[in-house]
Amino acid sequence: MTGVGRTADELNAQIRALWPAGAVQPLDRDRYERLLVEWAEAARAERGEQQLAA
Repeated sequence: MTGVGRTADELNAQIRALWPAGAVQPLDRDRYERLLVEWAEAARAERGEQQLAA
């Protein structure tokens, strides 16, 4: 965990929840895109923390 915000795993679960029928619904597109950006930032931060701990 990065200490702030949600973990990449938490965000991934929310992203997947937007794909119940195999495609993001048009009304969910903005939320999906924001979650992707947040997920990428969390994943980068988590990788950085793992490298520092090694």
